[in-house]
Amino acid sequence: MTDITDFNASELSERIHQGQFSCTEVMQAYLQRIQALNPRYNAIVNLAPSDTLLAQARQYDDELAQGQSRGWLHGIPQAIKDTGHAVGFPTTFGSRLLAGQMPRADSIMTERMKAAGALVIGKTNMPELGLGSHTFNTLFGATPNAWDTTVSAGGSSGGAAVALAQRLLPVADGSDFMGSLRNPAGWNHIFGMRPSQGRVPFGPGADVWVDQLGTEGPMARSVQDLARLLATQAGHDRRQPLSSNAALDVSGIQYTPDALQGLRVGWLGDLGGHLAMEDGIVGVCEDALRAMQNAGAHIEPTAPGFDPQALWECWLVWRRALVGPKAAALLQLPGARDELKPEALWEYDNSLKLSYMDFQLASQRRTGFYNHLLQMFERFDVLALPVAQVWPFPLQERWPQKIGHRTMDTYHRWMESTIYATLAGMPAISLPAGFHPNQPWPMGIQLIGKPQGDVALLQVTAAYEAVRSEWLQRRPAAA
Repeated sequence: MTDITDFNASELSERIHQGQFSCTEVMQAYLQRIQALNPRYNAIVNLAPSDTLLAQARQYDDELAQGQSRGWLHGIPQAIKDTGHAVGFPTTFGSRLLAGQMPRADSIMTERMKAAGALVIGKTNMPELGLGSHTFNTLFGATPNAWDTTVSAGGSSGGAAVALAQRLLPVADGSDFMGSLRNPAGWNHIFGMRPSQGRVPFGPGADVWVDQLGTEGPMARSVQDLARLLATQAGHDRRQPLSSNAALDVSGIQYTPDALQGLRVGWLGDLGGHLAMEDGIVGVCEDALRAMQNAGAHIEPTAPGFDPQALWECWLVWRRALVGPKAAALLQLPGARDELKPEALWEYDNSLKLSYMDFQLASQRRTGFYNHLLQMFERFDVLALPVAQVWPFPLQERWPQKIGHRTMDTYHRWMESTIYATLAGMPAISLPAGFHPNQPWPMGIQLIGKPQGDVALLQVTAAYEAVRSEWLQRRPAAA
């Protein structure tokens, strides 16, 4: 370790509380790195003025000097994904229509991270309205991959993932609707977790009853940080009545390979050829599974046992039903139809064609899928499949038009592998799996856990980290 920014959040927290680093020194180190690298990576947007942040850091130092700590994140810089509210920073959702939208209060997740001591320095970049797994917008521009600035970082939590990989942040938050925590994590060689439905209250929002497919969650370079940030974010909030009351205790997680011994992994692969997949991705994921198998896990290739095309059609109904009203709200603004990205207008226009019968039938199909996974989890402890179907693609492309000889019929069909955990409301983690054989591009493997099995899934991930610890320490060059 040669620089403050080399440390993960838990390591940094320990040194701050032991007096080895002051909060001011930490802030100075991060601001220097952000100033040096962020113009190239464009991961953090609406960064607060340095003198303001340094004054806040000195205040946090004064509190520690008086024996007062706000929590494990005391004085640690944090940038909130631009889907979340943080007082003093615009919540733009990557849209020029919302460039000046200043929140009156923090979102629930921001409240909780601040209460644990996080010092908010800005926001992280994302695609406009979070649509598509490619972080670009007309307000801030594109965020390139941390490992290769000519290709996509993924999304929609792309800014957060790149900031983590390039040590512009020690830990990060994100949100996930269709893999938005998992896909950019896989493409940037870090961990990203979509928690169980209701684990982390998302909002407050315009609808707290039906709109449950999106969730906020943690991203990190270490499993310990991932677990601690999830514990900070999690817990019931009465403003989100369907949020979980279940306790989340991550203190018992063991950072050893032991949890892999006897672990039953159902390997779904490309769902028997249903998922179009670029060459090399399945092989990289199977390499990660072999590392688990060598530590005692039982890997069993398994057929999905459900109709993936019917489930995709179910997904389209749910997505249109939830995205359409959000686009509709923005279309009330002057000039909005000319300003909004075409993908948002496509979602809105298609949502107008839905009937309640369409939605209810899709909900029933989703319920059947959930019950099917419950049966699968009688045989397996976790299910595995690739977190992405393509390698990071050129930065200037909007989305992949083809995978091999198969044409993508929507702007998000190439992200289909991420819908299963979302529809089932089950926890899922993207683990770094490997790299492209000829390019510096990372790829992740996705583990799906049992209902409300967040801690058990984190334990499996910690065991995976233990058996691949040295390899996981690989980091990108700073461009």
